Amino acid sequence: MTTVNKEWLLVDAEGQTLGRLASKVAKLLRGKHKTNFTPHVDCGDNVIVINAEKIQLTGNKWEDKEYQRYTGYPGGQRITTAKEMAEKKPERMVEKAIKGMLPKNRLGADLFRNLKVYVGSEHGHDAQKPKAINLNDYK
Repeated sequence: MTTVNKEWLLVDAEGQTLGRLASKVAKLLRGKHKTNFTPHVDCGDNVIVINAEKIQLTGNKWEDKEYQRYTGYPGGQRITTAKEMAEKKPERMVEKAIKGMLPKNRLGADLFRNLKVYVGSEHGHDAQKPKAINLNDYK
């Protein structure tokens, strides 16, 4: 659509709670914070999340929260705790939380492609001139 004006936003995940960060980032990806929001159009922004390894979980979720996957073979169900996932691939935890808050259709798949998650504060999107935002200012 020609009226869509996409921006690049930079979000620092350091010290943020996983679910709260995910819901705010999903809202930015969807474009619900804009006045020209249209439900069936990808009018959201491109979001870069850095410092994914410094995410916080409340309560006993580090031990109790489980991520399930299936290898495709009989008896191939694999379960990983949040602590194990944070050690191996912390960016996957953030991606999975955000993807679960997007629509479950083709639009949701397109919106998910506008998300980039990185471990550490380095990212390769300096040419896009991302605007750093503070998520605590958003509802």
